Amino acid sequence: QVQLQESGPGLVKPSQTLSLTCTVSGGSITTSYYAWSWIRQSPGKGLEWMGVIVYDGSTYYSPSLKSRTSISRDTSKNQFSLQLSSVTPEDTAVYYCARGDGSNCDYWGQGTQVTVSS
Repeated sequence: QVQLQESGPGLVKPSQTLSLTCTVSGGSITTSYYAWSWIRQSPGKGLEWMGVIVYDGSTYYSPSLKSRTSISRDTSKNQFSLQLSSVTPEDTAVYYCARGDGSNCDYWGQGTQVTVSS
């Protein structure tokens, strides 16, 4: 059973960088041909796919967030991470990590609330 767990600060100040980590257990993030996504849900809105890191380390981002988003991984810890720069209150959301490419995710973390506020 694959399990994912998000971790990181729950409060970030405007203009700062939001950093979250997803720890994966029960499966390796380097196993072919899996992909690992970050997805968020803002208050009153639907799910928004942010980006993905593939088993070989390749990354792909949502065009609307590409200029501010970076996804990386630490294979020794079986973790992948999200960095979102220059945050504003509009980036307040529940952030999820998941296995899949965004359109088809089969395992999800429980989500972590991140609030952008001074």
